[in-house]
Amino acid sequence: MLLEVCVEDVAGLAAAIEGGADRIELCSALAVGGLTPSAGLMAAAAQAPIAAYAMIRPRAGSFVYSADELAVMKEDIAAARQAGLAGVVLGASLPDGRLDRDALQALAAHADGLGKTLHRAFDLVPDIAAAVELAISLGFERILTSGCAKTAQEGVAMLEQAIAIAAGRISIMPGSGVNPATIGTFWPRLAISEVHASCSAAQAETDARLLAFGFSAASARRTDTATVKALKAHFA
Repeated sequence: MLLEVCVEDVAGLAAAIEGGADRIELCSALAVGGLTPSAGLMAAAAQAPIAAYAMIRPRAGSFVYSADELAVMKEDIAAARQAGLAGVVLGASLPDGRLDRDALQALAAHADGLGKTLHRAFDLVPDIAAAVELAISLGFERILTSGCAKTAQEGVAMLEQAIAIAAGRISIMPGSGVNPATIGTFWPRLAISEVHASCSAAQAETDARLLAFGFSAASARRTDTATVKALKAHFA
């Protein structure tokens, strides 16, 4: 079982590696589901001993992108390639929730030669079979999904359906709410070979000045080495 850990800074990167993560999803702003990481963080992750995939998401909110936003995403894909990362994580939707075939085709072509993960834009689709087939046709390696629910634990029945539709042609990777306490919901029940988790722990901000100036939130979640180790231990 491969464990992918999402991180948003160099401390998280180090914690995930120390804990035994097998792959990194590199982001900024995990509090809103992850945005494109900085060029500097991409460069740091490229030096890691495990593969790192960069999130390509230019803003929070919907996955319906304008032509200008798609142009930015193409430049970010180029930055990930230039940094030497193994792959990218991306998605794009139409207003009705269906995957945007044209946008994804253009982005996938721009990412030719890089590994490609389809992110949780998949969880908004009205027809999972059509979405799985589109992802396969565009050359994605895997679909990161919570089974069209808030958490993968709630979406486990839909995850089973997606796995059956995929029939080994693409990896279905459960994510959202995957942790040492819930992993038994997915494995070994599901025929999966990889899972995605934040492996994070809450950390309070104790500097009153940072809070007063608005430089920090009162609390945040940080990648936790012990949690990574605990989740990995389930697959030993």
